[in-house]
Amino acid sequence: MSSGEYRLASPPALRHERDGDTAHSIPTDYGAFVVQTLTRMTRGSGSIDQVELRRCLGLSSSYLITDMTMDPERGHSTWLTGFRNLVEVVVALHGRSELEAETVSAASKACSECWTAAESWREMDDCKDGVKQAAIRLKGLLDPNGKTYRGMPIYVPT
Repeated sequence: MSSGEYRLASPPALRHERDGDTAHSIPTDYGAFVVQTLTRMTRGSGSIDQVELRRCLGLSSSYLITDMTMDPERGHSTWLTGFRNLVEVVVALHGRSELEAETVSAASKACSECWTAAESWREMDDCKDGVKQAAIRLKGLLDPNGKTYRGMPIYVPT
């Protein structure tokens, strides 16, 4: 796969239970998706493709909903693992002075979208706490005005 291509994880396979005609989907796992993506991305070069990183961030709210609804017992944990890993990568890129303003903007937008999704269900309170912690970490990377990153405007929720 070339650096310009991006392939999403395969959709969950269906398995059929013997106790009837009910089909159950295998739950999504944002944590596993993020680890697989980061591993594939860094294999060989050791560098982070920020376009792909932004795509992973853009999928966070969708995975929040699917992880939580498809696996109510573990979904909050799998989603938080993935989201926290992405935020750590963003912070690490900042520390190496490699972080692009567009990536900060994508992370800010992901926090906003995930907060909105998590507010829809009280079962997602743990996820809201995770989003809040991530937003606080990301806000610490911004310029003092809280609206730019190294002088470049970023997405700020209204």
